[in-house]
Amino acid sequence: MAALLTAAPAAATPDPGDAPVKKEVSNSQEAEARAAIASGEIPGVDEIVRSANVEHLANIPKDTLRGTNSDLAFQGKYAFAGNYDGFTVYDISNPRSPKTVSQVLCPGSQNDISVEGDLLFLSTDSSRSDNSCNSTSQSGTIKDSWEGMKIFDISDKRNPKYVAAVETACGSHTHTLVPERRDIYVYVSSYSPHTSLPDCQPPHDGISIIKVPRKAPEKAKVIGFPVLFPGSGPDGGGNPGGPTNPGVSKTTGCHDITVLPSKDLAAGACMGDGILFSIKDPERPKVIDRVQDNVNFAFWHSATFNQDTDKVVFTDELGGGGSATCNAEIGPDRGANGIYDLVGKGDKRKLVFRSYYKIPRHQASTENCVAHNGSVIPVKGRDIMVQSWYQGGVSFWDFTDSSKPKEIGYFERGPISADTLVGGGTWSAYYYNGYVYSNDMAKGLDVLKINDRRTDPAKKVRLHELNVQTQPDYFDRDDDDHDDDD
Repeated sequence: MAALLTAAPAAATPDPGDAPVKKEVSNSQEAEARAAIASGEIPGVDEIVRSANVEHLANIPKDTLRGTNSDLAFQGKYAFAGNYDGFTVYDISNPRSPKTVSQVLCPGSQNDISVEGDLLFLSTDSSRSDNSCNSTSQSGTIKDSWEGMKIFDISDKRNPKYVAAVETACGSHTHTLVPERRDIYVYVSSYSPHTSLPDCQPPHDGISIIKVPRKAPEKAKVIGFPVLFPGSGPDGGGNPGGPTNPGVSKTTGCHDITVLPSKDLAAGACMGDGILFSIKDPERPKVIDRVQDNVNFAFWHSATFNQDTDKVVFTDELGGGGSATCNAEIGPDRGANGIYDLVGKGDKRKLVFRSYYKIPRHQASTENCVAHNGSVIPVKGRDIMVQSWYQGGVSFWDFTDSSKPKEIGYFERGPISADTLVGGGTWSAYYYNGYVYSNDMAKGLDVLKINDRRTDPAKKVRLHELNVQTQPDYFDRDDDDHDDDD
């Protein structure tokens, strides 16, 4: 077992309340869940089911870090897994038997994670007493409370070192790296301002941009806050939400941004809006197009480009990831993906809606399930993704025909409980160098492999580094990038 590391005095302890949320369900919902299990309609509690073309190679349960598992990043033979209590470094040189290399205690939700060279970036989106890894929870109404970005040196994977912290308005729910030669830009997504919060005042209608000098990361600082939703009202010009658009989130910032540096493009999922913007000048992103779906999208959560850059998949996190939405009552068009074609050229490109995709397997009323984090599987000539659906599991799906998406494989566990809605399931499922790594909020790291003629060509593609929100151009890179990793 790898030792638990701290980047500050060892008195730090995981935050209370970081365990997955539990919600009581009605007697009828409990009876419905038990009946579905008994009939075989859904798997039994914790029972693993999968399609014939998907293998489950390994599971590494949570260790010292007991908080909720979150996002993943990759570099060489290592996977980096966020957790509300810090992060874990895994050696995945043998995907069938990953090994824990180090665990770093650094509490603060949600610890969204990215890596670039010798640097690791960690988002803090909960109000803390200070910017150290020894901080405790503290009300955001207190001016000296802190939330934002933390930076670590990971040149020694067994002993990551805390380097710097940068406070950002409304914290950092997620972040996206835009790597340049001498500097790394970090687009920080955050939201939900309030007049009672000194460091998170409305209108919060843009993103924070941090500039990190590669050779002097301790000098990282915020260099701007570009407004993406200009407007004259107190909340800016984003989607007003209810009561104007009932059931839709008011746009007060972005949840997630995916950049495609090779094409100078980015797509933003911003609560009540989906946007496309140019990042030719990374310090001054320029919105090209903006779309809303006030019928079926409640919360624009994340975005993914296809490899040919003529489609964008947006996800709707209906219920915030804590509700049972994968059922007949909610239906196939809500809590789903929205597939948009990119039509036109240059800065005149438009997002045009084509269809929705949602997993075709109903889940129990005790299972939180909704569209969540996924990545492209690099196959020339086809558009295929792998994606997390919390307790809905992992779905492999093809959207080559953007009007007729279809599932081609899956992996899932039965409900954590048949009588209580217990938050859990897979947070992120990403394809990296021939395998899929899934960070389950409660169960730990899973390693999957899909064996299918439609995805087999992707096994030849190799990357040295992958942050899914900094989307690579898999087929327009130096040949060195195709070499096997150590």
